[in-house]
Amino acid sequence: MSAEPPPTPPPSPPPPTLVQPAPREPAPRRRLWWHQLILGLWYRPVDVMDEARDRSAWSAALMLCLVSGGVGVLSVGAFRQQWSADRMMALQLAGLAEAGVLTASFVLGAVTHAIARTLGGTGRFAPTASLFIVLFWVAGLPRLAIAAWLPTGATIVQAATWTTWGFGYVLAVLLIRGQHHLSTRKSVAAVSVQMLTALALIKVGPVH
Repeated sequence: MSAEPPPTPPPSPPPPTLVQPAPREPAPRRRLWWHQLILGLWYRPVDVMDEARDRSAWSAALMLCLVSGGVGVLSVGAFRQQWSADRMMALQLAGLAEAGVLTASFVLGAVTHAIARTLGGTGRFAPTASLFIVLFWVAGLPRLAIAAWLPTGATIVQAATWTTWGFGYVLAVLLIRGQHHLSTRKSVAAVSVQMLTALALIKVGPVH
């Protein structure tokens, strides 16, 4: 008897007609330097807020607190008199003032985050608090610089007080709306207490 032929192997499946590309990893977000953040808040705040979403900015917040506190201290006549009389005591007073500015700024940022979370926000603490401090002093520093050279009752100082406060209010609303994904109404409610408190304690003083 003749040997049986070997069995024919099953046909191989046809090659796929649609080749699925390998999933691409998301492109890394570019680093947002502090000067881009600070200057960008003045001329493209919406874009900068979007770039800064979910990012912490403690270094920029610390720098702005120190600069703003220093400008505020130098503009006080009592400090200049103390500097002429006793420089060591004047430096100690300046250090206490800087510590007070840092503490008050941190409290304002923390309270803003807490209220936003109470209203249903989903943002994280570090980005919310640090960016709130940044935008608060970005808006307030020009007023401090003007008040350092002009009398507190001058019209330009009065105008700068209200203009910078309103600008800071708008930036704070944009921040909370983007970081915590809240509606504009809830974002306004989240920042109202802090901004009104800041207006009463820091900015209303020279306004008569």
